Amino acid sequence: MTDLADFARLVPDDHGLCVVSTLRTDGSIQSSVVNAGVLPHPVDQRQVVGFVSRGGSRKLDNLRARPYANIVVRAGWQWVAAEGTVELCGPDDQLTGVDAEGLRLLLRAVFTAAGGTHEDFETYDRVMAEERRSVVLLSPGLVYSNP
Repeated sequence: MTDLADFARLVPDDHGLCVVSTLRTDGSIQSSVVNAGVLPHPVDQRQVVGFVSRGGSRKLDNLRARPYANIVVRAGWQWVAAEGTVELCGPDDQLTGVDAEGLRLLLRAVFTAAGGTHEDFETYDRVMAEERRSVVLLSPGLVYSNP
């Protein structure tokens, strides 16, 4: 049985690079590459897939209107997909239980869960705020992979 532990196991193999797909207004699929990782939800601590998106992106517009996504992590011929509902947490997307300081720490947590390292987190925090970055938290209803 595939679960988020399998997803997390593949994250380090290619810098957390994943393909995320959302639905456009017309029902067509919009896909993009993001860095993602598995981490505890900031409010209830359940395991979720998290990634960060720039404020004003089509991806965020799609997720605000239709809060459901699919994300695939791969390494070589191995892959794991997770799909489910999403919650947004950012300057334009308030998540109950997460204040401004919580958002700053959550942005860092997603970055490190995706395998990121940074020598100057103060600069990282500033850039995330300037770009109005939001965290996308995907709660998987279904996790599957190749045999």
